[in-house]
Amino acid sequence: MKVSHLILSLFLMGFGMKSYAINPDKYVVHQASAESFPLVSKGKIASLLVSEKDFYGVLKVVGHLESDLFKVSDLHPKRINKITDIQDFVVIIGTIGKNEIIDQLVKEGKIDGDQLKGKWEKFTTQIVDNPVKGIKKALVIAGSDKRGTIYGIYDLSNQIGVSPWYFWADVPVQKQSELHVLPGIHSLGEPKVKYRGIFINDEAPALSGWAFEKYGGFNSKFYDKVFELILRMKGNYLWPAMWGRMFYVEDPQNAVLANEYGIVMGTSHHEPLTRAHAEWGKANGKWDFNTNSEALINFWKDGIKRMGDNETIVTVGMRGDGDEPMTEGTAIDLLENIVKTQRNIIADVTKKPAEETPQMWALYKEVQDYYDKGMTVPDDITLLLCDDNWGNIRKLPELNAKPRKGGYGIYYHYDYVGGPRNYKWINTNQIERVWEQMDLAYQYGVDKIWIVNVGDIKPMEFPIEFFLDMAWNPEKFNAGNLDQYYKDWAKENFGDQNTNDIAEILKLHTKYNARRKPELLNEKTYSIASYDEADRVVADYKKLVEKANSINGKLQPEYKDAFYQLVLFPVLASSNLNEMYVATAKNYLYTEQWRLSANDYGEKVKELFEKDNQLTNYYHTQLANDKWNHMMSQTHIGYDNWQQPDKNVIPNTRHLFYNTFISQAIVIEGTKESFDGVLKNKIALMDLTSLENKPTYIDLINSGEKKYAFKITCDYNWIQFSTTEGIVQTEQRVLVNIDWKKAPKGISNREFTVVANNQKFTFLLKTNNINPSKVHGFIESNGYISIEAQNYSKAINLDPVKWTIIPNLGKTKSGVTLKPSNIKPIEISEKSPRLEYDVHFFSKGNVKVHAYFSPTLNFTIRDGLKYGIAFDDEKPQIINFNQDNSEKKWAESVADNIKIITSSHTIEKPGNHVLKFYGIDPALVLQKIVIETESGQILQSYLGPPESFRKK
Repeated sequence: MKVSHLILSLFLMGFGMKSYAINPDKYVVHQASAESFPLVSKGKIASLLVSEKDFYGVLKVVGHLESDLFKVSDLHPKRINKITDIQDFVVIIGTIGKNEIIDQLVKEGKIDGDQLKGKWEKFTTQIVDNPVKGIKKALVIAGSDKRGTIYGIYDLSNQIGVSPWYFWADVPVQKQSELHVLPGIHSLGEPKVKYRGIFINDEAPALSGWAFEKYGGFNSKFYDKVFELILRMKGNYLWPAMWGRMFYVEDPQNAVLANEYGIVMGTSHHEPLTRAHAEWGKANGKWDFNTNSEALINFWKDGIKRMGDNETIVTVGMRGDGDEPMTEGTAIDLLENIVKTQRNIIADVTKKPAEETPQMWALYKEVQDYYDKGMTVPDDITLLLCDDNWGNIRKLPELNAKPRKGGYGIYYHYDYVGGPRNYKWINTNQIERVWEQMDLAYQYGVDKIWIVNVGDIKPMEFPIEFFLDMAWNPEKFNAGNLDQYYKDWAKENFGDQNTNDIAEILKLHTKYNARRKPELLNEKTYSIASYDEADRVVADYKKLVEKANSINGKLQPEYKDAFYQLVLFPVLASSNLNEMYVATAKNYLYTEQWRLSANDYGEKVKELFEKDNQLTNYYHTQLANDKWNHMMSQTHIGYDNWQQPDKNVIPNTRHLFYNTFISQAIVIEGTKESFDGVLKNKIALMDLTSLENKPTYIDLINSGEKKYAFKITCDYNWIQFSTTEGIVQTEQRVLVNIDWKKAPKGISNREFTVVANNQKFTFLLKTNNINPSKVHGFIESNGYISIEAQNYSKAINLDPVKWTIIPNLGKTKSGVTLKPSNIKPIEISEKSPRLEYDVHFFSKGNVKVHAYFSPTLNFTIRDGLKYGIAFDDEKPQIINFNQDNSEKKWAESVADNIKIITSSHTIEKPGNHVLKFYGIDPALVLQKIVIETESGQILQSYLGPPESFRKK
């Protein structure tokens, strides 16, 4: 270990400093040393020396640093432009070529100019003794360009404890009386992705309502806060709000301010040549290049004239009016002509070759068809590849593709308006999936533009920062350190209070929300009858609510507003919504089963619907003194098609009336059906096995006004009941369990009877008292074996390709995939990568293997991504994951956030077997495997059966 690194490590351990996701090295500590620089010490604060010749944006951000230092230390630093008297300690801030002192330090070799000259957005922060006459010691923040210097300034702000979310999420600043900068050259280097940004979109009614109330609209006062946020997270690129908005028209200062800050402006995928679509009025005629080219050309020319010298990535191409397809077919010649015309406009107006103005062409939706069918654009244009609006990348360059001067970008989504349903209300984006998809993109050479649709900005705070952190250096992120990112983020924003618990809540509530977007939830989503699924989902959320409330009660008061926005509200609101739909489902099902408790759940639905409203009202009217009014006003209850309802709509419920007579019925685990005694067939309960050692149950129901008696008769003392007789007023649950020490060995079938209100019910119970010495792996029970993909028995790797578990990814546990991703398909052999799962069957015959995957798209020109699957030594079946690429199948898989592929196999004899999953193509992420036997039937559920018992 280098000495400087050792010293730094000792400082970090000695002073308990926070680590940060984008910059894990803390170089500001709270204790002085002979080598450190006293930024704040003993009631004094270093002056800030800048040059008036530097970029205006740099000088503006120095003002932010002054404010940040005051927030932390309660001391105002003095800003100076020249040395007029002896200064012991000064912070010198400037850009190479714009600050004469920085240039002099480079010339004298006191800072290494080679580290900065010609670099993109790089800064160095270091201590220099006697930098110039009159200064004893300086902290020098030098930038290679405007943004490099700005990033260096904001990096120091971050180091002293100012979160990028100090305004947008009210994250407080901890007061410090001592701030000392450690020696060494502190730098983040150059970003790996050149342009890194966000797209404000779908911003009505939430963000628009807030912006108009607080700022009078989407003007420069509003964008000042947006630009600062982006730069504090080391982004540099923005597509501005566009729902009826006109960035350049509504406030001409918007563009001026962006240029000052160094924000690279763009327009969305369907707004060519910097013109907002809202600028195209009816007076301009039809949005059609075939019939109205002259008006369009003039419209676009004005856009480029207005752009001037402002740093911009110009969108080229064209879609139809209102972000619709331009034509019914694929008019390649037309679009190529449009792009050619647009480039001529760019060249004519700028008076320089078109390739000297950065441009991008977004292959969004049907536009990708143009590209796939041979449309070409000049090599300097960046091809902006896109996801499917649901976080699944549609297209990547081929591994052997010829390099493009303009390179490739990705347009990604955290928010969307469109089919199969809008999702805008709350964060449902797992950073694990974002990492997996964007790492895939980066490995395929996509490093020119990363931009993400963030909707209203709030409540996407956490995934926004992750996206921009990752964009700076994707190589710093891997499946193994994503968990640490949650902890780092929690520590940074909550002052290291309850860090691990907050990280766990962030991790799990986004996992639970990602199972199905809130707008897609309804009473049918989670099963009431199967595997206790709905109750388990509600219980999972309630555990998070309990933990979040507990933390909130212990937090320092100044953190409560931030905690409500970033953690508590998302958990409370999501839990409440899921519980409301489960209550609706129970109301419906229990009405059909004639359970009078259906009425209680009907009332519960009303209560929970009102609670949703109360949570929103608190957010709007009380949180942070009503700072965030309107921000949670996206509707999210009552969708019945892809488009949102005008307002939240309470689910319909039903009401049961008492039967005037005694009315008995029985319901068993795993079925919605109720048995009233008329049925003469015997009722089969869930199978019970000794290794699982779990009970099943019978529910006795009374929908009459009068109570009734019941009695259970069983000839086998090893079959145990929680009660064998009693009175049923409305409902009585009876647990059925087994004393496995007394039960017969092997498989047994037994009967017992229940007499309820003089009606006799006969039950069949199948038990399996297993000899554990003969069993290995996951065991069959109730006709299935369920396995979480991460729990393989053996992983066979083939250097450099390795199976990688992505913790927390997916609907239940984790995902497993091959990394690296930029490899060609692997031919199956004895040595090829595979996962092996030990299983044990008690039956034989035909089985179906249902493999649950993340809904990955075929981003290649091949016919699909493939994997192999086999039992034991049988020849592997080659499965095309993307064989059914119909719109219907895609909509189903993204709505369910899972894609299930089924293969058929034959098990010749009961006993131990090995299921083998062969990796062929990278990028497939396996989450779960469910094996269905010939004699079994998997119960209908959303998450699939819980994992089976495993005998190791």
